[in-house]
Amino acid sequence: MSPLSRRTVLAMLGAAAVPPVVTIGARPAAAADDNYLSNLDMYSKTTEGVDYARRFRRHAAFDDSDAPGGSYPDTAILAVHGGGIEPGTSELCLAIAGYDPADLTSSGPVYDYWMLEGIRTSGNAALHVTATHCDDPVALATAAASRRTVSLHGCSPAEAEQDDDVAAVLVGGLDTDLKAALIRAYRAAGLNAIDANIVPPLSGTDTRNIVNLNGRGKGVQLELTTPLRTDMFFTNTRKDRKNTLKPLFDTFVTATRSALA
Repeated sequence: MSPLSRRTVLAMLGAAAVPPVVTIGARPAAAADDNYLSNLDMYSKTTEGVDYARRFRRHAAFDDSDAPGGSYPDTAILAVHGGGIEPGTSELCLAIAGYDPADLTSSGPVYDYWMLEGIRTSGNAALHVTATHCDDPVALATAAASRRTVSLHGCSPAEAEQDDDVAAVLVGGLDTDLKAALIRAYRAAGLNAIDANIVPPLSGTDTRNIVNLNGRGKGVQLELTTPLRTDMFFTNTRKDRKNTLKPLFDTFVTATRSALA
């Protein structure tokens, strides 16, 4: 019997897990421009490795005793529109999870992560599937196994109801404690952090949003405006972003990880 890769094993475990029920029903306004009803719908009509890629890491945990459990991986970082869909979110997802985006070496605490990346040479925006329709089995299993989830998204200043040149992060989601901690950390680092509740379409408060499908039913969604993400890289292409990080990238990552810690 040929050995199975770790990726294959994790994919099998994710597929075997019973995810929270996600009812598609009528498409909300945020999904009005989507070409696909869900991730699985998109997968069935496109080609993995050509149009999109999925990357994830779930850290091993076990308990073989009757004694009270020790420390378990309890945080997951998500980028459901990575690669060329919402540029910069893949690199941020990896770094916040504790991995260097360039070579995947780790330092400090590491967290589980899952991302979907658009890898076309152009036209990646067409692969966007709204977060309330994310039904990837591994993504759902990763979120469900976590107590805390943070998702990275990109938005335009107009979508954030800001002026065209505003670099800001809108912090939303149902985990109000972590949300408040992140806003404090960003502002202390000199970043423009806005409570996403003032922009309802970006608030991340829908209970069907994958970031809120963790073990506590509440996570935090981060919407970074285009100017903020652009200012994080010297060369803002999928090939070069990971190797051309500006200090602002590290400032954002450090602030996020400090709040998580």
